[in-house]
Amino acid sequence: MNKLVVNILFLLFAFNLSHSQAWMTNLDIAQKLAITQNKMVLMVWEEATKYPYGVLVNDDSGKTIFIENLFESETLSPLIWEYFVPVIVKEHNYAELFAEIDGKRSQVYIDKFNDDSIKIMDVNGNILNVSGYSDNFQNITTIITNYALNTDYLTPELKGYKIERDFYSAFYLASKYFDYSMYLKENVRLAVLDLGLIYLDEASELIATNPTKDQQVLEERVALLEIQQYLIKKRPKKVLRQLKRMDAENVETNNQSLAALLYYSAYKSIKDETNAALWESKISSVNLTKAQLLINLNS
Repeated sequence: MNKLVVNILFLLFAFNLSHSQAWMTNLDIAQKLAITQNKMVLMVWEEATKYPYGVLVNDDSGKTIFIENLFESETLSPLIWEYFVPVIVKEHNYAELFAEIDGKRSQVYIDKFNDDSIKIMDVNGNILNVSGYSDNFQNITTIITNYALNTDYLTPELKGYKIERDFYSAFYLASKYFDYSMYLKENVRLAVLDLGLIYLDEASELIATNPTKDQQVLEERVALLEIQQYLIKKRPKKVLRQLKRMDAENVETNNQSLAALLYYSAYKSIKDETNAALWESKISSVNLTKAQLLINLNS
């Protein structure tokens, strides 16, 4: 069976699933479908389906309605499929999935991974909605409003990372998540930024495990992108302190553009026009656009 036929069969399979409204039960296939549809994955553990799973939803008038069982509601199923690719993951997959994050995530993340709540994941299985869950009923409308992201902006980097996990694919995906976060409302922005930091941490680990002659350049690049998070978090003074600490004025040539972006954006954000002007000429036109977004966030 040639590749074209395989792809056609996969698309037909995905089409039929989405219109039957049946939840998927294979995480790998759900992730592949999500990347073709530019969606996030909505995941729950199989154990959560063994009892009535009550949720809330807002109707057209804004009234909150209680749904007795998420998995049996004919009203919610097409709504969830419209915005996510929903999947029920079998318990026997737990050990393998946990091994991928063990020792690499915060306790809050681990708790979210372990509980029976709805998890919104990117196509690589990293959880977006880590915080914000309590023992109260989850509101599907709120989940859609906050986390039904169109990932078309991220598609080239998501595909690149899927094809080959190396320093560059992890770093570029982290950077793209950082950029994407700037277009989102604040509570979601921070969650997307945390996703980016997961990939940045992975890029950093790959430098250590696969040292190259460009190691210093790559380490500087990671450090500079990590500093950028504080501009997105509206902490420009911390950015300047961190840049001074790493002596960012003297980074390798390949990293000078990124350093200039951070210096310029931070100085503009604190209204230091004199120092900002010293860096403006060192920024590319593309980075000037990004700088303006960062400055706007801090205004």
